[in-house]
Amino acid sequence: MKNTNNSVKKHQIYGILLLALLLPCSVSAKVSHYVGGYAQVGEWSLLPTKSTYGNSLGVAGGLGVLYELQSGSAYRSLRLLFDAGVGASYGMTAYSQTSNAQVVLENQQDADGDRFDYIYDIRDRKDQYTNVALQFPLMIGIQYKRLYALAGVRFYANMWTQRKTTATMTTYGRYMDKANDQPIFDDFRNMSEYQFFTDEPLKESQQTYFKLDADLSVEIGARLGVINYAVGYDVPKRKLEYRIGAFMDYGLFDVHTSGKLQALNLPRGFSYNSAEAYGTRTMIDNLELNDVMRTKGFAKKVQNLMVGVKFTLLFQMPEQKKCVMCADNYKSSATSGGSRRGMQYEE
Repeated sequence: MKNTNNSVKKHQIYGILLLALLLPCSVSAKVSHYVGGYAQVGEWSLLPTKSTYGNSLGVAGGLGVLYELQSGSAYRSLRLLFDAGVGASYGMTAYSQTSNAQVVLENQQDADGDRFDYIYDIRDRKDQYTNVALQFPLMIGIQYKRLYALAGVRFYANMWTQRKTTATMTTYGRYMDKANDQPIFDDFRNMSEYQFFTDEPLKESQQTYFKLDADLSVEIGARLGVINYAVGYDVPKRKLEYRIGAFMDYGLFDVHTSGKLQALNLPRGFSYNSAEAYGTRTMIDNLELNDVMRTKGFAKKVQNLMVGVKFTLLFQMPEQKKCVMCADNYKSSATSGGSRRGMQYEE
């Protein structure tokens, strides 16, 4: 109980110190509002934990609209930033099989009534995912002169995902002495008339989905163009800001749905029928390659990772400023909707 109280006190102290640092900046600070957009390009991957499949980085990009609140004088060194927006991302990534996978149909019967095992051997499997998702970033940060840093959470909501799978498959028959667990003959291979095929290409494509994800997002970069630090009502003020930075999104949640499927989907009651099998391709034409992310034992969890470069363009929204040098006739004309020419406003 004592340790719990100490922990609570420490968190309270940290909170007070944070408020003490932010309060002087925010109480007397000027607040400016910006709207704009961003474009990003980079690489995307889905990181599996404890998996027999290798992952790879694929191309990714995105576009979005953004609202930004800046607190602090536009012509001072330090400013506080708050960003919120909505966008869409497009990405491609893939998993590659690191070892062969086998599916065995045991105790099949040939034309002579002998029992054997019909074996599917799958290699060079690659599952490629193409994904479109909505993004909802919520970020806070600081800007010091040209440099800026943002951190926060970016939510990903799956809109459309397509899976494309390719593999090479070999099928063969193995006659076993079950009592001694030893093969009786050499494996029956490369006999297509009996549906023992070698290096048959397989392809499968279907839609799938990823679960809602929240990513820890970090962005670091710099403002571009001319920055005027001079002050005064007669100093031209830039209403446009543009910047470039590097970003990283790392998933906090598991985005895949674990399943109990095998690598191959065999129809219920499917078996080798020697009379029907001869000269046909029923043993491979009726197969489906299941989504690897929903197969048994694929991974404990799968987390999102996206890294890249981001370009942001912001326009300052119009704001009403206090008049600091106003003649009486200008004041009366301004309040009555007349011309404001000749009045001077605070920076």
